[in-house]
Amino acid sequence: MGSPDPNGRQLDGLGGGISSLSKICVVGPPTRPGVDVEFTFVQVGVKNSDIDYSGNCGNLSSAVGPFAVDSGIFRPLKDSGDVSVRIFNTNTGKVIESTFPVCDGEAVAQGDFAIDGVAGTASKVKLDFMNPGGSKTGGMLPTGNVVDCMDGIRATCVDVGNPSVFVSAEELGIDGTILPDETQNMPRLLERLESIRQKATMMMGMADSPEEVPASIPKICFVSQRNSHMLLSGERLEADSVDVVVRAISVGQPHKALPITTSLSLAVAAKIPGSIVHQHARSGVENKEELVIGHPSGKLVVGAKLDDNGEVERATVYRTARRLMDGIAYWK
Repeated sequence: MGSPDPNGRQLDGLGGGISSLSKICVVGPPTRPGVDVEFTFVQVGVKNSDIDYSGNCGNLSSAVGPFAVDSGIFRPLKDSGDVSVRIFNTNTGKVIESTFPVCDGEAVAQGDFAIDGVAGTASKVKLDFMNPGGSKTGGMLPTGNVVDCMDGIRATCVDVGNPSVFVSAEELGIDGTILPDETQNMPRLLERLESIRQKATMMMGMADSPEEVPASIPKICFVSQRNSHMLLSGERLEADSVDVVVRAISVGQPHKALPITTSLSLAVAAKIPGSIVHQHARSGVENKEELVIGHPSGKLVVGAKLDDNGEVERATVYRTARRLMDGIAYWK
């Protein structure tokens, strides 16, 4: 991957110099019943040589099903049409159902589905995260509270897909619509958010000291109410088009969109009265089947279905994925 690289560029490897582009999936046949394929996600440090297995990646999860079909790990019963692959993620111990079209026994790459922040269009991949609550902590609300306080800032901790921490941009004294480059140039803010993240991690029972806190999870986000603002593309996001606005920090770096597993936690948090997300979201959002989230690159739609006991049955997102190459990566 080209790590460690003190310059943060990973020029001597396959990585792209940011946390979103320094990831690996190890995919293979299932070792347990009831699933078709299993995989382990690896977050690779950029400036350091850290190898983090603590959580999953939603975006890379979208590539596992098509890869399993194209590589022959999973052979669908039909050569053409929509197929579903049940995927077991070893990091979280959870199942993801991936549904996508195939043609002549291979995953279809071409399509007309577009994702904000991703150039072009492609075939749609539907991801249903089954019973995703408590992926790492055993509970949807790992601290047992809807709202906790760390460093004088109120926070909501949710574990759906991956553990996440949500705080209010207003309480931090910042504009909730700032873009990643602006956030990157605010070292004191990043230090404050990291301090809150570390304390939240310990409160969730994931670490006993700051030194034990994983780099990749939980993610921390600041949320704000709907507000028209400019995106990374230079286009304008209208307030009425979204339910809530969020900015995420991933492995110490401002994310240019929103990690998928974090969006699952956010969608569920929006349905919990009194949570930081619910307080900042559009009125009545807890009754909607889908949440429309505003992020630096545009919008993301996430579905979350809760049962009568308030437990998450499934969370749904739509992504794209295609094979870019086959080859050998040489390391030294």
